Amino acid sequence: MKGKLFLILGSSGSGKGTVLNGLLTRHSDWVFPLSCTTRDKRPNEKDGEIYNFISKEEFRERIERGEFLEHAVVHQDNYYGTLKGPILDALEEGKVVIREVDVQGLRSIREIIPEDQLVSVFLTVESWDELKGRILRRAEMSDEELEKRYQSFLAEKEWEKECDHVLMTETGKTEEMIGVVDEIILNEIKK
Repeated sequence: MKGKLFLILGSSGSGKGTVLNGLLTRHSDWVFPLSCTTRDKRPNEKDGEIYNFISKEEFRERIERGEFLEHAVVHQDNYYGTLKGPILDALEEGKVVIREVDVQGLRSIREIIPEDQLVSVFLTVESWDELKGRILRRAEMSDEELEKRYQSFLAEKEWEKECDHVLMTETGKTEEMIGVVDEIILNEIKK
């Protein structure tokens, strides 16, 4: 494989989707493969744009067939996964591949992708209150769901030390955040 895979990680609401969208507009030659998920679509989402929304049954069938590079159950009830085929094909072609992945998938991917072709960027926030505000601006959520997100946030913070780069994201500084991640990727490509 000649390409390089960049994984964007972080808690729900940390800015992963915003960074991916910003990078996509800057680099049409990079590959941004979709994830599969069993969660419900949000009001502004369309199938095939960021996620392929599939049933839990179909997701389990794809697990059985070994189609995922990584997969995980997130917030205790929804499946998320990254399909192997599009990523391995792009890496073979020498492409830059950018993928959002849940922290649970990082270790799985490390077992498949060589270390010199894999770079992880963890997006974090200053506090739970900051993250909670972002999450609630995106969609209404029950107290029970917020508690799940809080527990995930605490667990995911522990993964920062396993990533190659950690970036503190700030509300209102979207372009700066995208620029920093872009610079990290461009510098890593040169190595």
